[in-house]
Amino acid sequence: MPGLVSCLGDLIVTGIIILFSDHVQSEIWTNEVSDVQFGRLGSRVVLTCGGAHDGSPVAWQFNGSSVPAGQTHKSSLTLLNTTHSMEGNYSCHDERGTLLQSIKLRLGHPPHFVRVSCRMPNHMNIYCSWVQTKTTHLPTLYTSSYSVKDRDVEPCEQEHIGVNECTITDPPFWTSKFLVNITELNPLGSNSTILQIDAHELLKPDPPEDVRVLQVEGQSTQLLVQWSLPSSWPVERMDAFPLTYLLRYRPIGSNYWSRLETEENTSLKIMDALVGHLHQIQIRAQDALINHSQWSEWSHVVEAQPWIEPWKEPTEELVDFSFPYFNSFPVRTTDKSPDSSLHQTGSLGLLILLGLFAAVMVAVLLTIIALLW
Repeated sequence: MPGLVSCLGDLIVTGIIILFSDHVQSEIWTNEVSDVQFGRLGSRVVLTCGGAHDGSPVAWQFNGSSVPAGQTHKSSLTLLNTTHSMEGNYSCHDERGTLLQSIKLRLGHPPHFVRVSCRMPNHMNIYCSWVQTKTTHLPTLYTSSYSVKDRDVEPCEQEHIGVNECTITDPPFWTSKFLVNITELNPLGSNSTILQIDAHELLKPDPPEDVRVLQVEGQSTQLLVQWSLPSSWPVERMDAFPLTYLLRYRPIGSNYWSRLETEENTSLKIMDALVGHLHQIQIRAQDALINHSQWSEWSHVVEAQPWIEPWKEPTEELVDFSFPYFNSFPVRTTDKSPDSSLHQTGSLGLLILLGLFAAVMVAVLLTIIALLW
């Protein structure tokens, strides 16, 4: 019965899921090459002895043990409310004990709906995968196809049988709406799941690769960030399908990201990095022409620190702090931190000189006064 569901996967695709089933009416399917019969768990299963003539009675055995006569009717064996314990080898024998036929019975469930998810890393390929929503316990195959409005059904190519994946190569550009059909088949029937996708909403590039962060010589607040296109994005079609990039960065320890955006370029310069701090940098990409397409996941975190002025050894020189009247020895000091003891020595010499000069002047003055007296 048709219904509406949401398909959740590596990407979230909102679409219409149209579900329908076409079960084989018979509950038992017989392999024509080997005597293997398949039945539905929990149902009534009838085994028929093909070697019996004209419906003559036969004796049945299960894994070498006799089967109660109440379950047999002429050449048939009826099993009710089947369980996995009833799986195994059944054989029928005539009145003389001669083996007429051996049948291997396998029990399981009819096909069920599958959960389908699709991703589109570029304009040339859509990758779809699916998983069972119910284990059938029986051999299962899948057919995969897609279609667009008023067009024939095209195959969604499965590269490896047994791997539940298929690829739509070079989808038409004139429409963005596709129907993806995954049909599960086993000996008890078939069941199809149809997912409607919008290629524009599905488009999600892979993250940019080879992200590098370089210091800018002489600039303590700048970092140069460079990266490469996602390898899955076609370089030869960049003119037709350009990418927009979003860069985010923050000093380690901060909870807040700064952001920069650029179109087509594969490098950006951060101008306001925090001096002397290690920064985290990431980049993501989006199709530049389809605004409602999805951003890629963020690239791996790269850490870098802006340029720091190299530390220089302090220069040394000889400074002569000798005083004209009092000899002093030259000392070794740096141009930033002169020795304070030398200043103290010069000041002391000056004070002594002034004291002597004052004493001489006092002596001269006293002599003059004495003479005049």
